[in-house]
Amino acid sequence: MLKTLGRNASVSFLLLFIFIQTCGATFSSQEPQPIQSFSLTQPLTLRWSYPSELTINLTPATDYNSIYFPLAGGTFLCLKNEDGHLVWKAEMGGEISASPVADERGVYVASEIRRSSSSGLQATGALRFLSKFTGVTLWMRTLPMPVRGSLFLHQEILLGGTSDGRVYAINTKSGNIQWMRQFSFPFNSMPSTSDSQVFIGSEDGSLLCLDLLTGRTLWHYRTRGSVRGRPALAAGLVSFGSADGYVYALSEASGQLRWKMRTGAGVQSVVGTERGILVASLDNFVYFLSSTNGRQLWRRQLAGRPTAEPLATQDGALLTPLSGDVAVVLDLRDGKPVNLLSVGEDNNSTASPVTAGRILFLTTRHGLLAFSSPEQS
Repeated sequence: MLKTLGRNASVSFLLLFIFIQTCGATFSSQEPQPIQSFSLTQPLTLRWSYPSELTINLTPATDYNSIYFPLAGGTFLCLKNEDGHLVWKAEMGGEISASPVADERGVYVASEIRRSSSSGLQATGALRFLSKFTGVTLWMRTLPMPVRGSLFLHQEILLGGTSDGRVYAINTKSGNIQWMRQFSFPFNSMPSTSDSQVFIGSEDGSLLCLDLLTGRTLWHYRTRGSVRGRPALAAGLVSFGSADGYVYALSEASGQLRWKMRTGAGVQSVVGTERGILVASLDNFVYFLSSTNGRQLWRRQLAGRPTAEPLATQDGALLTPLSGDVAVVLDLRDGKPVNLLSVGEDNNSTASPVTAGRILFLTTRHGLLAFSSPEQS
């Protein structure tokens, strides 16, 4: 009898083990997989909207599950990508001063507190790292002056430039300053990085190339207007626009000028693509240039000024001109309009469009809009 029970127990244990392994394999196969970037040229419909009269001209941050939405008065929201439901809300105790960024652990937020003094209105800055699950502050670093433009992440380094001419590299895990460099001109821009270099534009018209590990200046190039857009890196060249109306392409290694091209007004942003360089100019035109020599491949006039950085995918580029009630998608091959997204009358803002998976987010003057393909909506 005991032998029979032993054999039955062994068989039962074996069957239970097989069942657990089978279920484990089944559950593993059902885990969400990364969603590939969607096509801007396909039909896109409104998935959800989050109305607010407190939107500001800063670009939200996203990860796979959430979008982090900055508002006036230092309010910061975490919304679910899929349906726009509020996950958490945090208050920064001042105003948010730069576009945030997020990683797999949480979101990094720059803020400022303005105070009156005998010399006038002054601002002090702060950087916070918030939990992606609760919005609780995990660390905070105070700064003499606020970060402007946008924060930027490179692995475990958080980068940003401030209004008093400092560039910071912050350790994302501890909040400690890895290095800081002081310059004689303010910053209001978004950095870019290569494996070992930081590229950042300044209000005095300079593009700086700094060593990523130490902050040491490797080279700088001076233009005649402020440099606020994110530099584009491709094929050993760093391309950027200036308020002097030119697009510049420099050698990443030496900073030597390879080519420049003039537009009709200040250049707000430059975006690199596989086909070439997309340029948004305040002359109401979008230019598409060869990345190797700056030759104009096409240009397209818009209904208003494209002040926000365009969103480029493999098949198109989305722009949100300030005047008008639509966002327009241009074909990268010839610049012809191939898609329009209604955002409401005179509702575009200077915050850039962003994506997460197959969902497109547009910040407007009256809230946040989420678009996706009809079958996913």
